[in-house]
Amino acid sequence: MDVLKDIFKTPAFKNVVTYIQSGNVVFDTKEADTDKLRQIIEKLLLKGLGFPVPALVLHLDDIAQVIAQNPFGELQEDKERKLYVSFLEQPPVPAAAAALVAMCTGNEAMHIQGSTLYFLSPSYGKTKFSNTFVEKKLGMIATTRNWATVNKVVTL
Repeated sequence: MDVLKDIFKTPAFKNVVTYIQSGNVVFDTKEADTDKLRQIIEKLLLKGLGFPVPALVLHLDDIAQVIAQNPFGELQEDKERKLYVSFLEQPPVPAAAAALVAMCTGNEAMHIQGSTLYFLSPSYGKTKFSNTFVEKKLGMIATTRNWATVNKVVTL
């Protein structure tokens, strides 16, 4: 994460903070256009790492809204199920979203709101709904975080 933080040491980004080994970077910037920020960040990552890395850029207010709109809000996480959030590049095609949600069985549940996928699972490490699987089924870039990380990022 130190390497990642160093990549963001440019005049465009201030107060850069990273969180654990999750690829989350929180920063202040004067640029409000998330598409433009994404292009800048992807160029910096390519230059700093030597290979392309897709990025998703969200305002902290957007993440706070994801937390507030949690469709599984009454859930108390325990050993049985944990909550995960996949941030999607854009809202998925309705048919693709419905097909993905319909694949959930047993002790797993999924809900897609706009460009956010909420997922309950006993074990993210054992589910077929990995980030790569979601990206393939929806045909877009996604990044998945556990609920604790989503909640922590808005406090940084």
